[in-house]
Amino acid sequence: MGKPINVKVTTMDAELEFSIQSNTSGKQLFDQVVKTIGLREIWYFGLRYIDSKGFPTWLKLNKKVMQQDLPKEAQMVFEFRVKFYPEDACEELIQDVTQRMFYLQVKEAILNGDVFCPPETAVLLASTACQVKFGDYNPEVHTAGFLSREKTFPIPVHVLEKHSLTKGDWEEKIVNWYKEMRGRMKEDAMLEYLKVAQDLEMYGVNYFEIKNKKGTDLFLGVDALGLNIYAKDDKLTPKIGFPWSEIRNISFNDKKFVIKPNDRRAPDFVFFASRLRINKRILALCMGNHELYMRRRKPDTIEVQQMKAQAKEDRANKQFEKVRLERERAAREEAESRRHELEDRLRELEKEQESYARERDEQTRRLAEMSRQMEEIQRQRDEIEAARERAEEIRQQLESQVQMSAEERARLVEENEKVQAMVAAKEEEAQQATEELTTMRSELETVRKDLEDTTGRMQELSTQAAAANSAAAAAASAASASASAPAASASAVHAAHLDEIDDDVADEKNYSFDSLRNGEPTVDREDIRGEYTQEQSVKAKLEEMRDELNNARREEKVQPIDKLHETNVREGRSKFKTLQKIRLGNTKKRIDEFESM
Repeated sequence: MGKPINVKVTTMDAELEFSIQSNTSGKQLFDQVVKTIGLREIWYFGLRYIDSKGFPTWLKLNKKVMQQDLPKEAQMVFEFRVKFYPEDACEELIQDVTQRMFYLQVKEAILNGDVFCPPETAVLLASTACQVKFGDYNPEVHTAGFLSREKTFPIPVHVLEKHSLTKGDWEEKIVNWYKEMRGRMKEDAMLEYLKVAQDLEMYGVNYFEIKNKKGTDLFLGVDALGLNIYAKDDKLTPKIGFPWSEIRNISFNDKKFVIKPNDRRAPDFVFFASRLRINKRILALCMGNHELYMRRRKPDTIEVQQMKAQAKEDRANKQFEKVRLERERAAREEAESRRHELEDRLRELEKEQESYARERDEQTRRLAEMSRQMEEIQRQRDEIEAARERAEEIRQQLESQVQMSAEERARLVEENEKVQAMVAAKEEEAQQATEELTTMRSELETVRKDLEDTTGRMQELSTQAAAANSAAAAAASAASASASAPAASASAVHAAHLDEIDDDVADEKNYSFDSLRNGEPTVDREDIRGEYTQEQSVKAKLEEMRDELNNARREEKVQPIDKLHETNVREGRSKFKTLQKIRLGNTKKRIDEFESM
């Protein structure tokens, strides 16, 4: 066994390294990759590399890796990428990992500008991407500027350049729609993104420069539904279309490519590429797309049925888990809210307690003051008693000393009257002080009772707040535990892979579509599906955003492709309406139209 060769494979979200041997085939390396990432819908994917001449090339699976046109570098680098697109991603993509790979690649193509995306749709896609990445919007976490701080802003650069809006303005528009996504699972948001993206005109189309017999420069578009012809200056609006169901054979000879239609009365559809390499790629893509087109129109294999059943069960489990977590979150939030209410009430009662304590201190001070007053009253009473005794003594003197002089009698009478007046005044003051003291004692007793009641209520509420706090902590702990626990798989058995699409045409220049029409039962399926972005609610939403953004558009930055899109919108054209239109008429008529372009 020779020295191992190090190979790096980059997926859309990871870098993998493998060691291969000099005799390792492309299929063996491909199988290692898909097994590592747990992907079973392998027919959509391939390994891409840059060949020795600088062209992107797909690794041939039935050839040895080292026998292919690889650059002479220390480490070989391959990209694991989507090669073939489904007709409807939401209906056909089964596994979560498949959906994620599609989502990441399509998003990258849109942000890079490889797939044209109008501004209003870019905002819708950005809001959906936020739900995928961040989950539900949280104003405490997703504060102003959170998107600007991301490594990649979720709006294509060419869209940003065409409008006089700051990233903060864009973020505000994105967040308004992001809030409406609340409650959607990450997997559902990814499918929502693909549902919108697949309505874009350039989604899933491989373009090739060709010429017709007249030498007119044109584009050939190869996609999941067939072949379309585009004018050189318009990649958005195909002019002529040929669905796979109308084609029986494709072949090339050097730079000439020949397509034979099912309608034997129609002439061959012939075009020319600038290089043999391009015709090889066109043939490979036609073979792969047509094979998938036919697979979709046959009953699912047992394995695909099992995959769909497993995916359905996994999604049901995730939905159940989501509902459970939502309930726990709601219970936790309710407990937190109750705890905050109790804490607020506790603070209020503490303030009341402080107020009562101040009032009690004041009453105690007043009570002490009244005690001093009582002592003073008692002293005054003693003085009154002494005065009474003196008055009685004077009276007795008056009665016993009849012979007393008039002057002495007058003096004693006057003194007696003064003492009597003083006694009366002192008695009145003492009575008032006694009544006031009784009132104060009653008030102080009331305050003491209120304070005892308040203290009891505070202790009760403190207990309730502690219980609520414990409940909230328990709910948070349970939610955290359930979130961190690995999801149990209903089946840990890894089924065998379905066949990948083998499109190696190095020694093949002819491909008959009849080979797949072998009498097997077929499933009725319309080529043209409904468009999500043409649904009334979504369409109205996009139109409103389009009007807003038009007010901030920089006319000097508008490109020809923007004007083409605006013309299509103004005239009511959309991707699938156009596909329906360009397939009208018989095959011969459309081939004649192609030749006359």
